[in-house]
Amino acid sequence: MPLFNVRVYGILLDSDKRLLVSDEFIRGEYFTKLPGGGLEFGEGTRDCLKREFKEETGLDVTIGDHIYTTDFFQISAFNKVDQIISIYYFVHTEEPIPLETKTKLFDFAPHQVADIKGEAEVFRWVEWNDLSEESVTLPIDKVVIKMLL
Repeated sequence: MPLFNVRVYGILLDSDKRLLVSDEFIRGEYFTKLPGGGLEFGEGTRDCLKREFKEETGLDVTIGDHIYTTDFFQISAFNKVDQIISIYYFVHTEEPIPLETKTKLFDFAPHQVADIKGEAEVFRWVEWNDLSEESVTLPIDKVVIKMLL
């Protein structure tokens, strides 16, 4: 039975106006997406994003303005059954941002991608001048990047 899958993502820009992205290895596939994740039952969207940032990055963030909510049909890239509804907010944190980041696309250690059924995540900053829809993989993220630019 098809379900709705609600996702909440954050736009984090540092003082150099670089955008934080997440390079992910999920079940044998590589994705670049905006940080965030799934809304849990009983949770508000802002609380979800705050929790997801803390879990994924260790950062305590303040949730800012709402940017976008999906306004078209999008099937899940992972199960081909669920309809995805994504909600995007600006997020803010203290500078300097204490987060280990990579400089190259999909810069995983070999052990992180050794298990084809496994998952891994690393973070990377994208320079504003290098930012484009092609900087991210997922269709809804591409819409948001186009809006930002």
